[in-house]
Amino acid sequence: MSKVWGKILVDLRNPLFRQGYALMANTVITGVLGMGYWLLAAHYYTPEEFGRGQAVITAMRLFASLTALGFVGALARFLPVAGRRTPELILRGYGLAAATGGVAAVGFLLTLPLWGKTYSVLAGFGPGLFFLASVVVWAVFTLQDVVLTGLRRATFVPVNNLIFGLVKMGLLVALAGALPSGGIFVSWVIPTALALIPINWLIFGVIVPRHVKQADPAQEPPRLRQIGRFLAGDFPGTLSILAIVYLVPVVIATQVGEATFGRFSMAHTLASMIELLAMNMAVSLTVEGSFDRARLALNCRRALRRAFMIVIPIITVAILGAPLILTIFGSAFADEGTTLLRLMALAVLPRVLIEVYLSALRAQSEARKLAAVQIGLAVLVLVSTVALFPYFQVNAVGYGLLFSELLVAILIFGNLRKILKFDESGRPTVTQGSSGAA
Repeated sequence: MSKVWGKILVDLRNPLFRQGYALMANTVITGVLGMGYWLLAAHYYTPEEFGRGQAVITAMRLFASLTALGFVGALARFLPVAGRRTPELILRGYGLAAATGGVAAVGFLLTLPLWGKTYSVLAGFGPGLFFLASVVVWAVFTLQDVVLTGLRRATFVPVNNLIFGLVKMGLLVALAGALPSGGIFVSWVIPTALALIPINWLIFGVIVPRHVKQADPAQEPPRLRQIGRFLAGDFPGTLSILAIVYLVPVVIATQVGEATFGRFSMAHTLASMIELLAMNMAVSLTVEGSFDRARLALNCRRALRRAFMIVIPIITVAILGAPLILTIFGSAFADEGTTLLRLMALAVLPRVLIEVYLSALRAQSEARKLAAVQIGLAVLVLVSTVALFPYFQVNAVGYGLLFSELLVAILIFGNLRKILKFDESGRPTVTQGSSGAA
């Protein structure tokens, strides 16, 4: 145990691991508090309201993330080298994400009857306006964590989400009696809006000025055209991945009842948190790859080792303990969600390889390859899920995800291997016994 703790302390001196561990800690905190939140929601609200709350929150996150998630790669790639243009880059990201999400939300509200009975709760001026505001708030909230990570301050992320999660749980219970219909959604949005104030004060009042001051004056900040070229390749791909994360659950919500969707969504949410662990180390890899391109191969190898070391035990626990974990929310959750949780947890293994490869491509500004891999993965997931749904119902999501991510991991493995074999001088490493060995 002391050896493990000692290794962690050594790792924390490395920005790659410090950032990655902070984001992973954030995922664990978010996951634990998220389970507590939904456990309270299942206890204090009806099964129909539970499912409805899940569906509306999923829709909000979908529209808020249309551009916000598209900027994740760009901010992680360019904030480390933005210099004096750092505030401008952050504000542009906030503004575009909020505007795009707002326009998409308006389109959704105008076509509400097409989205099924579950979303009828948003009909009317008041509920619609609140939903629109929540999309704008969540768009900015989504980018805050990426901004902190891009500025090498990811250690603030778990603290922010710990406070956010606790306030959210308290408000959920407080609204159970006063607002039995809609209390789940309101308890989610209000703490989010309040969290914007202190975090952005920290970003713009403290962290950004220090980052600008420490920047190399000889280094030219990235131009908008350069960022635009990167986004032209990365954004379509990221939008495709967004379809996997948020559009698939929204589509499922239109096909099943509210109570069934609530049980599906719980298993889907837990599995997605495991997947986030793989993505956390990958985001840190993009940031460090932007700071120091020469050490990209070394950092990729380190990120892979640490990611597998952390996620494999968690995946094992999820697969073996899925029924017990879901029974916490009720026997119906275990009956309908065990297979889905196991399949999605297993799919995280190939996802680690895919995420490290994508992060390496971002650090190298390989926009076209980024788009090709992400779009290909999204198409595979969507097509396989739709094709399998008549046979496996909600479990089709798990089967489609596992098949698609395994296939993509196999296809990209050769290119990933080439990246991993490059040393700091940009030359392929020579393995012992090879023809080039001395």
